[in-house]
Amino acid sequence: MKIVFIINPVAGNGRALKKWHRFVKTVNFPFEQVTTRFSGHAAEIAAGYRERQESALLIGFGGDGTLREIVAGATGAKELIVGSVAAGSGNDFTRAYGTFKDARAIEKFLLNPVYRREDLAQLIDGAGFQFVSSSGIGFDAEITIAVNRSASKKKLNQLGIGKLVYVLYVVRTFLKFEKFTLSVEVDGKWITYSDVWLATVSNQPYFGGGMRISPASITDDGLLELTVVHQISRLKLLLVFGTVFSGAHTRFKEVSQMSSTEFRLSTDKPVCRHIDGDDAGMSLPNEMVVYSVSQYDWKSIY
Repeated sequence: MKIVFIINPVAGNGRALKKWHRFVKTVNFPFEQVTTRFSGHAAEIAAGYRERQESALLIGFGGDGTLREIVAGATGAKELIVGSVAAGSGNDFTRAYGTFKDARAIEKFLLNPVYRREDLAQLIDGAGFQFVSSSGIGFDAEITIAVNRSASKKKLNQLGIGKLVYVLYVVRTFLKFEKFTLSVEVDGKWITYSDVWLATVSNQPYFGGGMRISPASITDDGLLELTVVHQISRLKLLLVFGTVFSGAHTRFKEVSQMSSTEFRLSTDKPVCRHIDGDDAGMSLPNEMVVYSVSQYDWKSIY
């Protein structure tokens, strides 16, 4: 089996490349390495191996966006297995799917390659967006997108205080965020939520760098979970967010959760969206967006 490292040099605010330079010195087996040059490049690289029907272990050396692209490119391939080395900012992919802590772990895997078939989720609004972990609408998406677009992020990262940008945007968004109305069609029934802060469709438990937003999510059960936070004061929202890392937020009446193979969502105003922490544009007023899942579409290490 061919070993291919797909490295995103800008992941983790540039820390991924530094980590790779240290990591590669410990590798004692043959491998190929490819460095991504633009958004979407990791998907193209993985798709190339799929189209050539090569047998390979594709190891993403980056963050959640990098791994999402690799999975999208490898989807449907019989001979490709996807693994990862955590080198991003949030690294939620590595919390739910197979990951390698070091080169020695890869060597052990090669002695007995074991994989499992995983689900792949998609967001369809005329165009299509695939994701492996989660897609969010509202408060969390607005923060994520603002941070990614911030001109000061890179400068503060160079000073070693890049997380300060995230904190600043959390505070700013918390104070000015305008709640919205969300309509959900699930299993033939319509539900309307008012004063919504966020809605997250999950294929695994984690989002936002380790928050267990959807504790019941399983990566290979053919289901997605929808979490809606609504009709809650700003003060109580702080309390709820303080419990998300443990998953205890699900006990609050303002947190609604449900499971299905498909959700149809629409909002009453433009609202920010993300997929696996990357910008997925805006929901348009009263536009129906479909979230669905395909079972057993790709292989992860186990």
